[in-house]
Amino acid sequence: MKGFREFILRGNVVDLAVAVLIGAAFSALVSSFTENLLTPLLGAFGGVRDFSALVLTVGGSRFGVGAFINAVITFLITAAVLYFLVVRPVNALVARYRTEPEPSAPVHECPECLSKIPVRATRCAFCTARVAPAA
Repeated sequence: MKGFREFILRGNVVDLAVAVLIGAAFSALVSSFTENLLTPLLGAFGGVRDFSALVLTVGGSRFGVGAFINAVITFLITAAVLYFLVVRPVNALVARYRTEPEPSAPVHECPECLSKIPVRATRCAFCTARVAPAA
């Protein structure tokens, strides 16, 4: 039981659980916005009172076109918000704090073990053989 408790109380597991719950709540919020505010507004311009009630009937089968359009709009809004409020700021932050790799020092081969050592080295770091510094 102790191992399970340590696993659950680790920071990344708790953070992931919080992120999933907040994501679900945000998705419900965007769905409600789409279904209750946005698509009725679009439906008012299109002459349809309830946009989600648009159905296409083919051979006795009902296709919920309006509900699908609501889902697509919800997805696009969620994706746009995540991109502009999470992905872009995190990418900018990572780019700002990215360290550039150190420039590589000139190297030459050790005559004994053929490993690459700095030009100014007098002893090989791998085989400890004495080497003359390269000119």
